[in-house]
Amino acid sequence: MSIYKYKAFNKDKKAQEGMIEANSKDDAGEILAENGLFAVSILEVSFRRSKINLDFLNRVKTKHIVIFSRQFSVLISANVSMVQALKILIDQTDNMTLKMVISKVADEVDAGSTLSESLCKRSDIFSNFYVSVVRSGETSGKLDEVLSYLADEMEKDYDMMSKIKGAMIYPVFVLCSLIAVGVIMMIFVIPKFTAMFAESGVALPITTRILIHASGFMQKYWWLLIIIAVGVVAVFKWYTKRPYGKRQFDYIKLKLPIFGHLFQLIYLVRFTRSMNTLIVSGITIDNSLKVAADVVDNKIYQELIETTIKEVEDGNSISGVFINSKIIPKMVSQMLNIGEKTGKMDIILERITNFYGREISNIVANLMTLIEPLIMIILGVAVGIMVAAVILPMYNLAGSL
Repeated sequence: MSIYKYKAFNKDKKAQEGMIEANSKDDAGEILAENGLFAVSILEVSFRRSKINLDFLNRVKTKHIVIFSRQFSVLISANVSMVQALKILIDQTDNMTLKMVISKVADEVDAGSTLSESLCKRSDIFSNFYVSVVRSGETSGKLDEVLSYLADEMEKDYDMMSKIKGAMIYPVFVLCSLIAVGVIMMIFVIPKFTAMFAESGVALPITTRILIHASGFMQKYWWLLIIIAVGVVAVFKWYTKRPYGKRQFDYIKLKLPIFGHLFQLIYLVRFTRSMNTLIVSGITIDNSLKVAADVVDNKIYQELIETTIKEVEDGNSISGVFINSKIIPKMVSQMLNIGEKTGKMDIILERITNFYGREISNIVANLMTLIEPLIMIILGVAVGIMVAAVILPMYNLAGSL
């Protein structure tokens, strides 16, 4: 399939531009004709897709959706028609995948579909949370306000996750470098000392013997180690995609030392932020809970929210379930109870989100302070063991001469 950019006129002789996916230029013209469009020009804008799926190279990221939402909001607030606004955004978007999606959405909306219905068909790009908020904006007639608010909240969530990922780059880089240097030493450096020690006949310390055997194994069976590593990763991914495996992995994440508390706060902020956005958009409490359960992306929290949904549908309060949960801070349950009684749930949720958002930032900053000396200690121990295993036999060899 290839992507074509077209210029055409509709039945009312109004000019239209967009992008379409088809097998050939002739097929693109036929598709346009079926939709009541007379093509003036059709130009191919991408190479024919290869058999290998390379979509990951042009993946639509959160920041692309944020920019799209903000620009869309500005155009709608300026009284630009929805279809015209979408067509303007096709040229404003750099991501090719998103260009295609916006073009298809514009064509479907122009043909009579609602925006939310069209976005719902692209669930791999627009989440259920996003579609629900857009649908509420369409219903209330405040699509521009809803899109702007949605972009703000998505941006806050994106910034929070970017800070956490940024804090992990340094320790991950150092550990990967340490592993790479260790592998090079074991395969290329240690064997040269092994031959020398073998000829000398000197008694070797236990650490040196372990190092020599490990080096010999890696030289002979390096391919087996690669197969094992790939197999472990594949089995792990397969297992965590199973319902039971994902639940177990999500549970372990919450129980990890140091990081477990951070994960709990991240999931809590995701829940409160999404709930606040949905309620402000005019979505009912029970429907907001259903959408928020997917946004959290943790089976333990999802089970808690699903139990809460049943309680709310039976006429009970949200805080009733939360107050008995060990993964929800008592303060959150009490504040939600106040929000329900006063009818100011959105304000309470916003304050909870802001409070725990700041706590996440503080924890990440403290983790960086803690991780740096911890990495130095790990490096020192690893280098010390390696040096001791090589230097000690050399001292023994020199002493025997």
